[in-house]
Amino acid sequence: MIELDGVRRLLPRRRPMLLVDRVLDVVPGERIVAAKAVTCNEPWYTRLPEGTPAERLGYPPTLVIESWGQAAGILSRLSGELPEGMMLLGGMSDVVVHRTVLPGVLLEHRARIVKSLGDHLIFEGESLVDGGVVVSIGRMVMAFRPASALRPPGGDGP
Repeated sequence: MIELDGVRRLLPRRRPMLLVDRVLDVVPGERIVAAKAVTCNEPWYTRLPEGTPAERLGYPPTLVIESWGQAAGILSRLSGELPEGMMLLGGMSDVVVHRTVLPGVLLEHRARIVKSLGDHLIFEGESLVDGGVVVSIGRMVMAFRPASALRPPGGDGP
C-alpha cells in the first residue's frame, strides 16, 4: 500500500487537484487499485447554497475520471518503462458514467495497462463504489513528454 506521502511523490498534482488518497494494490507494468474519499468539504461544493438536498450533491463526473487518470498515472510511474516528464492525456474512448457519486463514499479506481507504445501507454478500467461500477473507461491514452518539450519556443517559462 502507498499512503498519501508516497502518492504526492509520484504525482505532480497538489490540492485541490490531487485526487488520489492512497494506492491499495499495484502490480507494476500491469494494474493498480487506488482510492479517493469523496467528502462534502471539497471545493467543488462551496458554491452550492446551504441546504442543497443530498441527492443534488453529485461529485462531478469529470473529477471521477480525472481521479481515475491520476491512478493510471501512478501506475505508469511505478512501471518505470517511460521517460520522466509530464503526463499528458492523449485521448479517451468508450467512457460511460453509470451512476452519480455522492459525498461520503470511497471511490475505488482500477486501471490496467493494455499496451505500451514507446512514450505512450493505453489503459482501461473502472471506478467503483461499494463494488458497483460508477464509471467505466474503455481506453485512455497517456503520453509522456519532457517538460522542456512543452515550453514555448524561446521561452524561459516553467
